[in-house]
Amino acid sequence: MVQDIRLLGTGQLLELQRRLRAAGHENLRASMQRRVRRAAEPLRDDLQQTLQGLPIRSEGRKAGKRGGPSPTTRPLRATIAAAIRISVRNTSGAAGARVWVDKGQLPPDLKNMAATLNEGRVRHPVFGNRRRWATQWASPPWWDTTVRKHRPQMEREVARVLDDVRRQLE
Repeated sequence: MVQDIRLLGTGQLLELQRRLRAAGHENLRASMQRRVRRAAEPLRDDLQQTLQGLPIRSEGRKAGKRGGPSPTTRPLRATIAAAIRISVRNTSGAAGARVWVDKGQLPPDLKNMAATLNEGRVRHPVFGNRRRWATQWASPPWWDTTVRKHRPQMEREVARVLDDVRRQLE
C-alpha cells in the first residue's frame, strides 16, 4: 500500500522557496503554501469519504455458532478517516504536499488497519479470543485507487501555483 502520497517537484519547489526567502516575499510564500495545501484537500476528503463507505464483508455466523454485540463502540472506518492528514513542506529535501494516515491519532490496535484494509483481507481474533479467528474482506485497494484518480489534477494545480508564483517574482 502506498502509505502516503507526495506531490514532489522538489527541485522547483526548493528553488522557488529560496528565491522567495531571498526576495523577502513571506506573504507570497505563505500564499503558495496555502494553495498547495488546497490542491491536496480534495484528495484527503475523497479518501475519507471512500473509507467511510468502504464495504467490509464477512462469512457471517455459521449454524450453531454464538455471537453477540461488538466489545467496542469505536467506529472503525470513522476512526481511521479522522486520522488522514495533509502536510505541506517547502523547506527541506521533501518539499511538497503529503497526504497520510497519522498513526499517532489511531488507537494501538488500529495502527496498521489502513494498510490492512487497502490489501483487502482483515483477519482478526473473534472478540479477542486468540483461539478463534475470523476473516473479513474489504474492496481493495481503496487508498491506491483514490490516489491514482486525484494525482493528475493535483499535479496540474501545483504546477499552476508554481507558475503563478514565478510570474509574480519576475
